[in-house]
Amino acid sequence: MPFSRTRRRFLMGAVTAPLLVRSTWAQTFPSRPIRIIIGFPPGGGIDILARLIAPKMSERLGQPVIVDNRPGANGQIATQAVAQAEPDGHAILFGTTGNLAINQVLYANRPVADIERNFTPVSEVASLSFVLVVGPTMPAKSFKELIEIARARPGQVLFGSSGIGGLPHLCGELLNLRASIRTVHVPYRGSAPAFTDLISGQVHYVFDALAIAQPHIASGAIRPLAVTGPQKVEALPNVPLAKETLPDFEVVNWYGMVVRRGTPVDVISRLHQEVTFALHEPGVIQRCAALGLDLLGTTPEQFGAFQHAEILKWGAVIKTAKIQVE
Repeated sequence: MPFSRTRRRFLMGAVTAPLLVRSTWAQTFPSRPIRIIIGFPPGGGIDILARLIAPKMSERLGQPVIVDNRPGANGQIATQAVAQAEPDGHAILFGTTGNLAINQVLYANRPVADIERNFTPVSEVASLSFVLVVGPTMPAKSFKELIEIARARPGQVLFGSSGIGGLPHLCGELLNLRASIRTVHVPYRGSAPAFTDLISGQVHYVFDALAIAQPHIASGAIRPLAVTGPQKVEALPNVPLAKETLPDFEVVNWYGMVVRRGTPVDVISRLHQEVTFALHEPGVIQRCAALGLDLLGTTPEQFGAFQHAEILKWGAVIKTAKIQVE
């Protein structure tokens, strides 16, 4: 990766934000309410974060900042909405790894999915590690043992996910590639049924967000073997990092903001500044810590470099695993 994924980037963003110069565009912006458009329904992690930072941004910008949920089509409905908005910063696409990186390859035949061509980065706002969990029919007590069992039983170990082309699915395919194993993907319509079948023994392991897995871990129904991010998570202090066993295996689900290409640079700088200030509010920090979110607030340049690296990374996985969606 082009730079280290640590909290230092968040702190760097906070230091540089006040130094941004405001020109005429920034001085007259915003002239009407700002919409933060999300391609997912209310209640998820990205929606909660948006609703935490929106009022903080509104206080400083002097205009309402409205969270606008437009779920459906793997985030493409929200993406289309911002692509058709005026390039003036009043419509922000707040997306995840899925619709800001994976979809560019997964839906390569749809022009709106070309994020790098149609949009300009504002900031990588936060990231979230996944946890690898196994069910009662998988005897592995460590990530290494899981890999060894999968290697000895090619095509017999099953992993579940929330659906084809989602990050939990791609985590499993990345593991196949990096560990040189062959496990079989079983897609579900969402995380809940995947965990139901994991607990009943229909599939052997799942990658997903800690918030989804935690209740089942706490009950003892499933076992965590590894955390996929760059650092351990506070809620699972004794669970090792996946990269301790497989050095080139690191995955985070990240949340980022982009605006339509053509938006003035000074407006982008102002948006980045206000997002960064909002992320430093004590209430936002406390709530996000409970959600397991690592707050970032990177600069547009840092986010652009990271986003490009993620598109290449997941594009290679999609092409090698020959993943297709209808």
